[in-house]
Amino acid sequence: MVEGSMTQGAGQEPAVRTATLRDFRVPPYAQSPAPPAAPHPGNAFPEGEPPEGYTPTERDLPVISLDDTAQVRAVPEPRPAQDPGLGPLYVVGDVHGYLDELHAALAEQGLIDGEGNWSAGNARLWFLGDFTDRGPDGIGVIDLVMRLSAEAAAAGGYCKALMGNHELLLIGAKRFSDTPVNSGAGTATFQAAWLLNGGQKTDMERLQDVHLQWMSRLDAVVEEDGHLLMHSDTTAYLDYGTTIEDVNETVHAILTRNDADECWDLFRKLTKRFAFRDEAGPQAVQELMAAYGGRRVVHGHSPIPYLLGEVGSEDGEDNAGPLVDGPHVYADGLAIAMDGGVTMAGKLLVVQLPLHD
Repeated sequence: MVEGSMTQGAGQEPAVRTATLRDFRVPPYAQSPAPPAAPHPGNAFPEGEPPEGYTPTERDLPVISLDDTAQVRAVPEPRPAQDPGLGPLYVVGDVHGYLDELHAALAEQGLIDGEGNWSAGNARLWFLGDFTDRGPDGIGVIDLVMRLSAEAAAAGGYCKALMGNHELLLIGAKRFSDTPVNSGAGTATFQAAWLLNGGQKTDMERLQDVHLQWMSRLDAVVEEDGHLLMHSDTTAYLDYGTTIEDVNETVHAILTRNDADECWDLFRKLTKRFAFRDEAGPQAVQELMAAYGGRRVVHGHSPIPYLLGEVGSEDGEDNAGPLVDGPHVYADGLAIAMDGGVTMAGKLLVVQLPLHD
């Protein structure tokens, strides 16, 4: 497989595998020339970076030294006044087709019983996106989330989900297949990008209209109890609206118009990552909260082991010892990362909010 070639491997049948460092680089198609206006803090690529089409290497992406990075403890915060009929709030990080791990994590929190049915009464559960690709049973994950949504609503709670970049990728691969799109980094297609990002043939074979309709209607951003929930750690959401309602309406409208280039641009922007890391991170988070509300951003997308530099080598060898014990709080305590890196020998996280010491 040729890294960065968006048409390479379009006819291959990918096998389930463990993700390596290469899988979590910012791909060439997520790189676009900087707009005339100054980019949002911490976002994508400043001036003077590699030329268009360049495939980044490990050296190009700053990795925070463990000696310099602390797992910031969450500051206890009072639970905001809420509807007495609403129960505790839980969030789920990226699942990526790991259905058995999802069952185990939900059961450990008491959200489902031994038969996989909703058992949490009026609890509230939010999935942060990325249900498919890389793991063995993405469609099974979607089916479970859809069923739990109905069961939770009947019990007085709810189970809801956000749009991840892999939902956009799967929708695009199904709708547009090998149709060329304007990637800004050479010829690209959704089909090739899906395969390069761990698309599973069994998921595509089992994908039905009901799954596509459900994914297409997912919101991109929500605010719950002072937590601004989104999939990607990027400020690119600001390109789609100045309020939560604007962003979600714009994303839904793009998917409804069914234009390949427009859908690709949305996918490309929501594939960006690391806006909240490093010195500019707190400012980037504050900019999002100034527009959309909330006191903390909670996101998936970028695996915690990668945020911390705790990743294996490119040949798939992982560092010894557990990589993830729980969410990673960073950016001066303003951001919570929830992707535990289940695809890279990490952990699928299901956590109750707010976090406490």
